[in-house]
Amino acid sequence: MTTNESLALRANQAAAEISVYNNISFSCSHVDLYYGAFQALKDVNLRIEKNQITALIGPSGCGKSTFLRTLNRMNDLVPGCRVEGDILLSGVNAYTEIDPIVLRRHVGMVFQQPNPFPKSIYDNVAYGPRLKGSTKKSDLDEVVEKSLRQAAIWDELKDRLHKSALGLSGGQQQRLCIARALAVEPDVLLMDEATSALDPISTAHIEELAVKLKEEYTVIMVTHNMQQAQRIADKTAFFYLGEMVEYGNTEKIFEHPEMERTQRYISGNFG
Repeated sequence: MTTNESLALRANQAAAEISVYNNISFSCSHVDLYYGAFQALKDVNLRIEKNQITALIGPSGCGKSTFLRTLNRMNDLVPGCRVEGDILLSGVNAYTEIDPIVLRRHVGMVFQQPNPFPKSIYDNVAYGPRLKGSTKKSDLDEVVEKSLRQAAIWDELKDRLHKSALGLSGGQQQRLCIARALAVEPDVLLMDEATSALDPISTAHIEELAVKLKEEYTVIMVTHNMQQAQRIADKTAFFYLGEMVEYGNTEKIFEHPEMERTQRYISGNFG
């Protein structure tokens, strides 16, 4: 092989690699997680595609929320926690090449219980942009309105922006928390059972919102509600006892799973 041919081959390989990562938000290879001596995640391999909703399902204690929290290094806050393997965000190692604070600007998170700050609605949404250095009122006004519109709650709150966020209903608080996460313009939104504490109408609002948000963001959600996963997820991963048992298109996972454990779980035989 000539030098030019070798260079051309390497260029093609690099282009192919970049092309793969252009469509991948997270690429996780051989991920193990330990709490002290206890192994909570075992050799998890998963590629999460951009602009899709990926649901993580499985019984309580199976590792799905633990895995979700590895994606923005929330487990760093747990004493004795250790992560091994590679977790790449758009091709960049999230544990060795990105500061965790910077990582969390790219990977936002919404928790099971709505957790607005004891501040005004406006200050909740403007909190992240202010931390990033934005102080001009017109810029903050624009970010607040845009984020609340993206969270489909602007019309409900536009006349109450300077009132306490704690006076909102549970469903409104959760959509406010989504707006707060979107205000720092992340690439990925993590949702850890974000609808489990809400009534059916509020849950439907969040589901509709997630489907709309995937046009601009990658959404990764933990859910115990398998019907919810079937309704809105493009891809589904089934976790059991710390292992990622099966991953694929949601329709295939629920209608034609390859693994017996997946079939038993979605049939209600355990979990």
